[in-house]
Amino acid sequence: MSTTRTTLRRVGLVTALATAAVLTAGGVASAHVTVHPDSYAKGATDGVLTFRVPNEEDTADTTKVQVFLPTDHPVLGVLVSPQDGWTAKVTNTKLKTPVKTDDGTITDAVSEITWTGGKIGAGQYEDFDVAFGQLPEDTGQLTFKALQTYSDGKITRWIDEAESGGEEPENPAPVVKLTAKVAQGEGSSASTTSSGVPRSADSSTSATSSSDSTARGLGIAGLIVGLLGLAAAAFAVVRGRSAGSRRE
Repeated sequence: MSTTRTTLRRVGLVTALATAAVLTAGGVASAHVTVHPDSYAKGATDGVLTFRVPNEEDTADTTKVQVFLPTDHPVLGVLVSPQDGWTAKVTNTKLKTPVKTDDGTITDAVSEITWTGGKIGAGQYEDFDVAFGQLPEDTGQLTFKALQTYSDGKITRWIDEAESGGEEPENPAPVVKLTAKVAQGEGSSASTTSSGVPRSADSSTSATSSSDSTARGLGIAGLIVGLLGLAAAAFAVVRGRSAGSRRE
C-alpha cells in the first residue's frame, strides 16, 4: 500500500507540473503589446485600432504607454478615446510628403500617442482605443512601435520587426496587415457587414475568438496531460496489486 501511495503521489506531481507548464507557456506567448484587429483593407475609413497592453511584470505596475504611428504611410484623422485614470498626449508631425484626400491636402499627422497617469497591475491588461479617419493605400502593413514603462523604471521596447518568413522576434512591434482594397459597392473594412455589425468590430470579435480558441486549446492540452497521468497511476496500482497477489 505504501508503494502504491508513493507511486500515486509521484504521478500526481508530474501531472501537475506538466499541466502548469502548458498553461504557463500560453501566458508567456500572450504577454506582448498587440493591436486589434490585426488586419484592415487598404484605404479603410472610420475605424478603430485597439492597443492591448498586458503587464508582464510581477513586482511592478505599467505606468506609461507610448505608441508611435508611422509617418511614411500616415494614419489620418486620429482621435483618442478617453481612458479612465489615463491622460493621453497626442503629438503631430509635419509630413515629408503631403497626402491628397477628397477633403483637401493633409500636411501633418499624428506620430505619437502617450498615455500616463494610470497603472496596469500584475496579471492585468488595458485596452487603448484609437479611432482613425483613413488608412493608407500604398503599403501592405502598418507597424506601430511601442514603449511600455514600469513603476520600477524598466522600459520594454516593443519595436522589433519580424523578417519575412522568419521567427517572431523577442519584442515584436504591433502590426496591422493591410489587405487588398474592397471593390466598389462592397464597402470598406470599416463599413457594415450583412449582419449589421461594423466590419471593424467584427474583425475585433474574430481576433478575440482566435484568442479564446487558443486558450481552449491549451486547456484541453492540460486536461489530456492530466488524464494520461491518471491512467499511468491506475496502471501502477493494478500492476502493484498483481505483483502482490503473485507473491502471496
